[in-house]
Amino acid sequence: MAIFNSDKNSGFNPQEINILNASTTIQGDLNSEGDIRIDGQVKGNVQVKAKLVLGSSAKIEGNVSAFNCEVSGQVIGNIKATEVLTIKQTASITGDITCSKLIIESGASFNGKSEMKGPLSIGNDFNKNKASKPIETKSPVNGENSILQKAGA
Repeated sequence: MAIFNSDKNSGFNPQEINILNASTTIQGDLNSEGDIRIDGQVKGNVQVKAKLVLGSSAKIEGNVSAFNCEVSGQVIGNIKATEVLTIKQTASITGDITCSKLIIESGASFNGKSEMKGPLSIGNDFNKNKASKPIETKSPVNGENSILQKAGA
């Protein structure tokens, strides 16, 4: 990896993948310009301007923000993906998610609210600890506010 290269003229290449293995624990916020894979633990916010992969042994206690995000491990906090958020079968998420496109595999655990919108920007808005308000919905078939009942059917 470029970060460990002793040549002072070699700059950081954001296209290289950073890896935090399962035996690594970080306490504090983590920021990356390039792709990163986390198999260890992070107690703090994670902000990645590229792709973030959380392996099945990963445990994040904090908010996550990435361009694309794939979760196989555990996240206790909110997740914001600018483009695609993929929640794998082994994933466990406790918190709200915001993304443009969402993929949830059968068997995944997700407890929170989800919001899908157009392309998002990666920023520090999770650090403000403001919860977004979900859109209230009613069943289109059952209940007092049924579309069929309003139409007189």
